[in-house]
Amino acid sequence: MTDRNDRRTNDDSQAKFLRLFLPSERELFRYVSALVPNVGDAEEIVQQTAVELWRKFDQYDAQQPFTPWACRFAINIVKQWVAGRQRWQSLLERGLAEELVNRREQLRPQFENRLSHLDQCLEKLPSEQRGIVQAYYFRRHSIDVIAAKTRRSVEAVYKTLQRIRLMLRQCIEQAEQTGESFA
Repeated sequence: MTDRNDRRTNDDSQAKFLRLFLPSERELFRYVSALVPNVGDAEEIVQQTAVELWRKFDQYDAQQPFTPWACRFAINIVKQWVAGRQRWQSLLERGLAEELVNRREQLRPQFENRLSHLDQCLEKLPSEQRGIVQAYYFRRHSIDVIAAKTRRSVEAVYKTLQRIRLMLRQCIEQAEQTGESFA
């Protein structure tokens, strides 16, 4: 009985929140859009604001207008977003981007060699294991879907992937140690 009452109370709270949030969403978006240059960023900030508003909804004073309360949350999230971009911009200004590009270029032969080894090691897998790897990493199927298709439990699929990753890593390391070159 308590569980049903808790669910009803939560449903009522959600309904009340949505009745207040939805009419305010467009104004909230306009407010955020005036502060950030990119529409996609503004949409993300509004979504984050909605999540934060819901988390703190029990603190909302129903005697006060909802939209200004929501805008106070949004401005804090905008400030966090700006601070994050400024940190990233600061790192870029100090040459981090160029350093990353240079480091990637230095490591490219090693990456390409490892990818060649990975291709060869994948070919060595039994077809069932290779199929699981392809389903998960290349076709982006969920573990649940793979479990259903292979008639295994979700836990068994996770364990199988874990063992396959270990086997592939060992295969790649062995190929690198013996100096095999597949490229």
